Amino acid sequence: LSKDDEGIAVDATKFKQAIGSLMYLTVTRPDLMFGVSLINRYMANPKESHWATTKRLLRYLKGTTKYGLFYKRGRKTGLIAYSDSNYAGDLDDRRSTSGLVFIMGTRAISWALKKQHVVSLSTTEAEYITAAFCACQCIEEKKETEILCDNSSIIQLSKNPDFHGRSKHIAVRFHFLRDLVNDQVVRLSYYSSNKQIADIMTKPLKLDQFERIRCMLRVVKATEVS
Repeated sequence: LSKDDEGIAVDATKFKQAIGSLMYLTVTRPDLMFGVSLINRYMANPKESHWATTKRLLRYLKGTTKYGLFYKRGRKTGLIAYSDSNYAGDLDDRRSTSGLVFIMGTRAISWALKKQHVVSLSTTEAEYITAAFCACQCIEEKKETEILCDNSSIIQLSKNPDFHGRSKHIAVRFHFLRDLVNDQVVRLSYYSSNKQIADIMTKPLKLDQFERIRCMLRVVKATEVS
């Protein structure tokens, strides 16, 4: 989607009401986060293309009304964070989007999606900013939190105390991630892209991949709970 300046305007009040309702549902439906965040960007001046996407989301919701997060009582395990970004995903300003999912055991307990405030000059920079954002959420944890990402370059960058030419442009404020790694507050580990749960927060996915990650989040149909 884009601003669609030449598009036909639609009723902004009706559009905002729909978005507000959808945003409320994202509290318990992480599978809605990406789509809702995308159309939320155009509340100020919605066009027919934005309304069409909103109706598509509503149709998906109508077909999954019996779906929700399922938490099963079981053995306690540590917290694991999944970190991912889309590079220059916004067609209007080319800013990237950061997506996070926090898993306790095998269940999602928290998730977040945030458009980055700066334009990243590389995939590595976009992923590094996302990892730093993720690490901020882990500071209060008493144990070291593992952050799973699918970019090996940011793992090396977080461990290397030297500024290389290719990373000088990354704002110093994001390099506190290195301090958190050194202090063993967080640990960055590589995780294959095809297993990256946070993908559902940052980009449109093929149906089979979307349904697979949705299941990994434990967003399931009530009748399938056992």
